[in-house]
Amino acid sequence: MTMRAATILIGACALLAGCGQKAEAPAAPAAAPEMTDAQKAALVATLPAPYNTADIENGKRKFGLCKSCHTIVPGGANLTGPNLHGVFGRKAGSLEGYNYSDAVKAAGFVWDGEHLDKWLAEPRTFLPGTKMTFAGLKDPKDRVDLIAYMKVESGYTAP
Repeated sequence: MTMRAATILIGACALLAGCGQKAEAPAAPAAAPEMTDAQKAALVATLPAPYNTADIENGKRKFGLCKSCHTIVPGGANLTGPNLHGVFGRKAGSLEGYNYSDAVKAAGFVWDGEHLDKWLAEPRTFLPGTKMTFAGLKDPKDRVDLIAYMKVESGYTAP
């Protein structure tokens, strides 16, 4: 290597080192801090009736029935069922990257408490042809609690 080439190489290395930039992928955005129980209770109180009186601890227990097929966290994986984060206000069958049944793709409604309540009561009769094998949640209070829990955990914002 000539003296001139070495000087250019050293200068280039110094310039790159001095710019403070790394050649790695940008960092993922920081996850939002988890809400406290008091913050969750305050959010429940702002929900429309009947969800504003829900027992979200019971809703959390009922969501245990859903966890084998669904995630609910931002960016969560699609399992047998789609990730449910952001489900409220989303058109049925529209989550990118999930292969819905033809029945759900053609449903034509936007998920809200009323549609989810009917779905959770009897998924197979509410929307015949669905792939969901869940038999349903018969107790209306359990459905209210589950829906309120899902609103709190899924990034719901009131329209």
